[in-house]
Amino acid sequence: MKPYIPHMIVDSEGSADSQPPSYDVCIVGSGPAGGTLARELARGDLRVCVLESGVRKPTARGDRLRRVVSDGIRIKDYSRERVLGGASTSWAGLSSPLDLADLAPRTYLRQSGWPIPPEELYEYYEEAAREYRFPELELFGPSGFGALRSTGDAEPVWKALDEKVFLAADDPQNFGREWLETYERDGVDLYLDATVARLEAGSDGRVEAVVTRNASGAERRFTARAYVLATGGLENARLLLNSKRADGSALGNEHDQVGRHLMNHPKNYHGIVRLKRPVQDLPYYFGCLYEGYAGYAGMRLPEDEQRERELMNAYVRMEPLFPWSDNRGIEALVLLAKSSRFLFSRWKSRQKGKIVALRDYAETGDDSDTKNERKGFWDWVGLVGLVIVNLPRVAQYAYYRLLSGKKPAIKRVRLRNFMEMEPDPENRVLLSDELDELGQPLPLVRHRPTERDRKSLIALHERLVEEFEQAGFGRLETELASASPWPIDQDASHHMGTTRMGTDPAHSVVDPTGRVHSVPNLYAAGASVFPTSGCANPTFTIVALSIRLARTLRAELSGSSS
Repeated sequence: MKPYIPHMIVDSEGSADSQPPSYDVCIVGSGPAGGTLARELARGDLRVCVLESGVRKPTARGDRLRRVVSDGIRIKDYSRERVLGGASTSWAGLSSPLDLADLAPRTYLRQSGWPIPPEELYEYYEEAAREYRFPELELFGPSGFGALRSTGDAEPVWKALDEKVFLAADDPQNFGREWLETYERDGVDLYLDATVARLEAGSDGRVEAVVTRNASGAERRFTARAYVLATGGLENARLLLNSKRADGSALGNEHDQVGRHLMNHPKNYHGIVRLKRPVQDLPYYFGCLYEGYAGYAGMRLPEDEQRERELMNAYVRMEPLFPWSDNRGIEALVLLAKSSRFLFSRWKSRQKGKIVALRDYAETGDDSDTKNERKGFWDWVGLVGLVIVNLPRVAQYAYYRLLSGKKPAIKRVRLRNFMEMEPDPENRVLLSDELDELGQPLPLVRHRPTERDRKSLIALHERLVEEFEQAGFGRLETELASASPWPIDQDASHHMGTTRMGTDPAHSVVDPTGRVHSVPNLYAAGASVFPTSGCANPTFTIVALSIRLARTLRAELSGSSS
């Protein structure tokens, strides 16, 4: 048996023939939730291990383990990365805090309202901004990114629309690479190629061990005083459903709540705005780089109207249409440029202090299949080929992006739509009849927008038609109200709500601290605990909640809150 090393990163070669020690906290997952929790706990005297299914880079086995069975909105593979850093290795970095109205009870939604005081969550947002490179809260307001509202060629006045700012750090945070030193601290061990097969529960209802299996099929058993599932909104539910009590029931599922209330932010294009007057710059709405962040403002119905009409918090963003929009050669060029970190960094350094307007949506890297699909040598050659084949459009784009002080005239804008889904118990994660290579049932993910979800976005489009016209901004062409099939049907990779937090075990899975109601030493972290989702990208909130959970665990396991 190999001796225990006080702090280490263990891969599959060294992990199969040694018995791990017992820990204070065992964290399953190394993405934003698990990585933040480990980093916060590493500052104390607790012994912590992190179990990551993948290794430092993507592998074929890790990719196979991402599989799900989709019923309704199709889940993208790269929303469930099995690699150190988890989903943060493929995200574009967009963030925004939840609004006060998102956290408050809404009488028309079942079991809505967050059981956390808003002021407490906002304190953790501030800490997440300081420690994890998220924007300070002021940057989301009128004195921050909002100051750009008056810098463009138009400053429309809305009578009945609200705006919400979304910002991404430049570069986006990668929780596996950026805070790797966490796993080099005393008392913190990271186990790679450690896919959790099951949680073992004792007769008293407590988790006694987590069993992992590596690529060679070897099993290991990890024991701890407390266990935290931080594997994403789908996998957290799946692990609970796959882990049985002595009586054969699923762990934490006494009231059939595990996996229910799945929420996403379904998205897609629909609606074209023909501008009354061509514009060259609207960085606040169309998106730009500004003071180390990429951002834009979206539009939504006012919160008072949402409550009065019992609607969800949907929003749209405006994306300008250029002659080269949607050209695959442009997307290939942008991806090639970003992959050359030296050239890309030099270009960005020359833009320092400037407001750099987006010239193509591909520049954001948001959820692009081309960006996220695995690439070998010939795939990169293929990207070069796309640039060559589309050279006329590529040259036109490059002229306006790199070689000219001129700005293209923008006459048309399309809407990119994002829905908030109500927490419907019929949208859920179940176990499929299909098995993965560990012999475990694959997750069956069943979710689609409800009538209220659709009605909310249709109401926003109807309001936009009125507002664009009265502001003299443009004419919105939309057929959303009569569209069939429903066109807003893409996975936003925001999987939330499947182990929702609450005070009533009959309608939730975890309590306000994140502890599973019926399992005293088991916690869930990440977006799976969200009772409602708002329209904000969830990672900022995930990190804030993980900081909060670390405080809870330190207080309970160390006897102090320091």
